Amino acid sequence: MARLTATGKPGADGRQAGFSFLGLLFLLAGMGVALAALGTMWHTASQREKESDLLFIGDQYRRAIESFWKMPLPEGTPRRLPKNFDELLEDPRFPSTVRHLRRIWRDPMTGTTEWGLAKEPDGGFSGVYSLAEGQPFKRGNFPVAYEQFQEARSYRDWVFHFDVAQAQREAQQAQGAASARSRGEAGGAPALPQ
Repeated sequence: MARLTATGKPGADGRQAGFSFLGLLFLLAGMGVALAALGTMWHTASQREKESDLLFIGDQYRRAIESFWKMPLPEGTPRRLPKNFDELLEDPRFPSTVRHLRRIWRDPMTGTTEWGLAKEPDGGFSGVYSLAEGQPFKRGNFPVAYEQFQEARSYRDWVFHFDVAQAQREAQQAQGAASARSRGEAGGAPALPQ
């Protein structure tokens, strides 16, 4: 006589149904582990892409600050750093529109347009950094200008900084070389030793 199942209907041996259920549990556990691994890989890939975007965008800000600083100015206009992002979008030192940046970039790590600013004593800023707290995955192979990022403990340590002191030294050296050339041209050819 056939054995009755929990539903009251005749069915197969109860032990056989248990093996099917156990196989289904193992299948679900395996799928769960695979999905967790896939989620971790996706998160890591997403984080690396955001870091790559941060390196690009931060460099765009650094270049815009450098352009603001090095731009030839109208006579009598003092050289200074930008005071805010709006001055990078439209430089107020010129009567016509001069742009150093086309748009305000979002911080890929936080998703906002709010950035940390490396302030200088004159009230301007010489660099930007992300306000994200996370620890970077990237630890090497940075462009030469950003090799110091290898030691960063958080994204806040990735400061995209324009070195004003270095730019001033380069400008002074260029001025000195130009004045030496003009003195040499004005004085004629130097006498040859006999």
